[in-house]
Amino acid sequence: MKKLMFLAAFAICSIVMAGCSGNGQQGQSEAPAYSAMKVVAEDIVLSDVYPASIEGRQDIAIYPQVQGTISKVCVKEGEKVKKGKSLFIIDQVPFKAALQMAQANVEAAQAGVATAQLVYDSRVKLYEQNVVSEFDMLTSRNQLLTAKAALSQAEAALTNARNNFTYTQVLSPADGVVGTIPFREGALVSPATPMPLTTVSDNSRMYVYYSLSETGLLDLVSQYGSMDQALAALPPVSLELANGAMYGEQGRIESISGVIDPSTASVSVRAVFPNEGGILHSGSSGRVVLASKLEDVLVIPVSATFELQDIVFVYKFVDGKAVATRVDVALSDDGKKYIVKSGLSQGDTIIAEGVGLIRDGQQVNIK
Repeated sequence: MKKLMFLAAFAICSIVMAGCSGNGQQGQSEAPAYSAMKVVAEDIVLSDVYPASIEGRQDIAIYPQVQGTISKVCVKEGEKVKKGKSLFIIDQVPFKAALQMAQANVEAAQAGVATAQLVYDSRVKLYEQNVVSEFDMLTSRNQLLTAKAALSQAEAALTNARNNFTYTQVLSPADGVVGTIPFREGALVSPATPMPLTTVSDNSRMYVYYSLSETGLLDLVSQYGSMDQALAALPPVSLELANGAMYGEQGRIESISGVIDPSTASVSVRAVFPNEGGILHSGSSGRVVLASKLEDVLVIPVSATFELQDIVFVYKFVDGKAVATRVDVALSDDGKKYIVKSGLSQGDTIIAEGVGLIRDGQQVNIK
C-alpha cells in the first residue's frame, strides 16, 4: 500500500514539474523574434530629373529677300549643308535685265559727267579771257554737279540691282541641317511671305533647356558661393530621350538665367550636349538628369519604416523593446532606400522587417 501511494505521489510531482517546465518555456517564447540591422553610413548617388526641351545651337529661318518665283530647289529636307551652299534659286531673268539696265545707266551717267566736265573746263578758260560771262561759267559748273549727282544715283541703283540679282540665289548662312521645305519650284515668294522657305539648324551642338526652382537656385549659390563658381563646379549632366533611352554623351551646364520667372518661380538653365551622330533633333524633348554623390550618409530600407499621418517612423531595438522613433528621411532614386537626415545615429539597431506587426514598447527578440 505504501509503495502504491509513493508511485502516485511521484506521478503527480512529475505532472506538476512538466507543467511548470511548459509554463517556463511559454513565458520565454512570448516575445516574438524579428530581423534587425545596424544603421551604418555609406556613399550613395542621387539623381534629380527635370523635363527639358532640345534646340539646335542656332535655328535660322530662311526668308527670300526679293520677290519672284522659285526656279530651282537645290537641297533636300534633312540634308547637311555648309555655309554658302545654294538652297534656292529665284527666277533671275528680270533681275538680270534690271542689272544690265542699271549698268547702262551708270555708263550713260559717266558719259554725262565727262561731257559736263569738258563744258565746264572750256567755260572757265573762256571766262578767264572775258569771252563768256560769269553766269555762263557758273551754269556749266552747276550742270557738272548735276551730272555727278546723276552718276551717284545711277551707281546706287546699280548696287541695288546687283544685290537683288545676288539675292536670287538663296544661300545657307551657316553650317547645319535643312528643315522642312514647304515651297517647291514655281511657287511665288517674297520678303513678306509669312512662312520661311526652310530652316537651317546648326545641330553640331544642342542646347537643352530646363527650369530650376528658385529654391534650387538659392541652394546652388549657397553650396558653391556664387553663380560663376557653381557653373564651373557643377558635374556633367545626362539626358534621357523621349523613348526612355539614355543619350550616349554627357553634357555640361553652360548658363543659368539671372531672371526668375514670376509665373513659375523658376529660372531657365541651358545645358549643351555634343551631337556628332545627329541623334538629337531641334524641337524634341527629353529629361535632364543631374547626379550628385552623397558621402557617409545613413541609409535604411523603406521596408524598415512605417508612417503615421505622413510622418516616418522606425522601431529602434532598445533594452529588448521596440521603441518607435521618428526619422527625417529622403527617398533614394531606386525607391527602396531612405537617406536618414535625422533621428538615427550610426550603430543604432532597428527592426528591419515586420514593423507593421509591432507595438511601441513591445518586448521583442531579434534574429
